Amino acid sequence: MQPFDKRDRHALLETWRGSWKFLMFGIAVLAYLVAIERPQWFVLRPATGTAIALASAAEAAPAKKGAIDPAKP
Repeated sequence: MQPFDKRDRHALLETWRGSWKFLMFGIAVLAYLVAIERPQWFVLRPATGTAIALASAAEAAPAKKGAIDPAKP
């Protein structure tokens, strides 16, 4: 009777594996569908005050009135 017990256990194990794979697939699909509805989650933005200051400094500053633009000949 040992071979029957081993087969039953193997069948149960395969059933659990299939169930878990199907559950993980469903969760992955749900996460994808939620993510595509929220594009603002994927916008890169500075995380700290220092990074915000550096990002602001790297942007081109508006020209002051009467200032000479070095890019123009």
